[in-house]
Amino acid sequence: MDLRRRNVLQALAFLGFIPAIGSPTATLAGMPELEGDEPFSPDTVRTLAQALSKESFTPSSPLPKAWRALSYHQHHEIQPRAEKAVWAGREDVKARGHLLAPGSVYRTPVNVFLVEDNRQRRLVFDADAFHFGPDVPNLPINEQVNYSGVELLTPDGGDQQLHPFLTFQGASYFRAIAQGQHYGLSARGLALRTATHHGEEFPAFRTFWLETPDDGDQKLVVHALLESPSVSGAYTFHIWHGNPTRMDVSASLFPRVDLDHVGIAPLTSMFLYDEKNRIKFDDVRPAIHDSDGLLVHNGNGEWLWRPLNNPASLQVSQFLDTNPQGFGLAQRSREFSDFADPAARYEIRPTLWVEPHDPWGKGAVSLVEIPSDKETNDNIVAFWRPDTPLEAEREHRFGYTLQWCWEPPVDCPLSKVQTTREGKSRTHARVMAIDFHKSDLLPDDAGAVRPFVSGYPGAISNVSVTKNPETGGMQLLFDFDPGEETAMELRAQLRTPDGKNPLTEVWLYRWTS
Repeated sequence: MDLRRRNVLQALAFLGFIPAIGSPTATLAGMPELEGDEPFSPDTVRTLAQALSKESFTPSSPLPKAWRALSYHQHHEIQPRAEKAVWAGREDVKARGHLLAPGSVYRTPVNVFLVEDNRQRRLVFDADAFHFGPDVPNLPINEQVNYSGVELLTPDGGDQQLHPFLTFQGASYFRAIAQGQHYGLSARGLALRTATHHGEEFPAFRTFWLETPDDGDQKLVVHALLESPSVSGAYTFHIWHGNPTRMDVSASLFPRVDLDHVGIAPLTSMFLYDEKNRIKFDDVRPAIHDSDGLLVHNGNGEWLWRPLNNPASLQVSQFLDTNPQGFGLAQRSREFSDFADPAARYEIRPTLWVEPHDPWGKGAVSLVEIPSDKETNDNIVAFWRPDTPLEAEREHRFGYTLQWCWEPPVDCPLSKVQTTREGKSRTHARVMAIDFHKSDLLPDDAGAVRPFVSGYPGAISNVSVTKNPETGGMQLLFDFDPGEETAMELRAQLRTPDGKNPLTEVWLYRWTS
């Protein structure tokens, strides 16, 4: 055995990552069998991640081919059985955890541990934990087969029925919802080299620890070990389901190499089209998207709104900042008529808001927009990119709160952008129409506001503001002419007549031909 590999195994065994050899122990009725019995403390995963970072990365054993070859439909037919859920049979625990099957695109097997009374025991893979539909072929069960993730369920509202609200599955992806919502955009543990010519690296959560909550406790705690060739990391999630669903995230990263293109608190979503680019898609629905804009509350106190786009070529935007107060991908279209899709229900998909716990220093909120022609493709990525690389052989800690919500739970008195539309002007230029919601700060008289519009490169003309008779808000119109350029950066805001005080968010947009 390679010496480095042996050192890794010794570290893992010492920390209880590899369960004790022996027969599985008896467990509660219904749950899969539990194996091993080792100490666990809040520092266990951090110590493990640090030990792993000193060794070469060891990829997981490949999932058997028959599992990898499952189609999306076949994999969807492998459904968890409620009676085999984590904490099944526990009347003192209201939550449940559905163990998720591997296969299809979910090819990285993960270990799942149950933590109780400061002890950890591994949940053994159990094929009886799943119902296999009629189209699922016979599949081999061996030591290479393990779970692909976990979905958490809690009572939602007054019906006391269990509803899924949080799923960890696939690389370091996870997604959650507030009460009454449908799954939409996702978060990730970490993004590496996104939209670079080197190619993206996808760290993965390879092990989860689920803490059994105390009797009546509404908080759930999940720990996760992150691994990739470049970095190892320890994550702890303190989770409260509700309106909003809140997750306090603590991350300790141990790079094996200097990380010069790292994304902290990355968010991933889908934007296909809305009023701006509707003409490109032959579809009966007026819009298709999980999110329609990036919202940033920067270190200077400005509120920035950047409508999302589905460009013809890859676009990367950087919003330079120092100590951002928050950012997120928002879904502001909340009427059924915005999408007219009774199956997808895009209007009840969550907004996801990020708030740092401590100052993050200099860096940029990065937005990546990837061309897409299918609503099944996640083509939007947003994250915080630190100004300086994360150095190897050091610990880097980040703490932040994720809130899965209807709208960011922060106090912003400014009028919000409602819609953005673009079209051909009466001249040779293009025209942009921006509608702002009515707010207490926005006056009734359009003459009592002063528009500020700029664009580079190119020219701005015919700027006007009128009151929207339907919403009571304001509509800003202006022509823009990029000339021979294929891209133009646009910025607009309504202010008081003296120009000193903002009345609306700052609207930002990158127009591309």
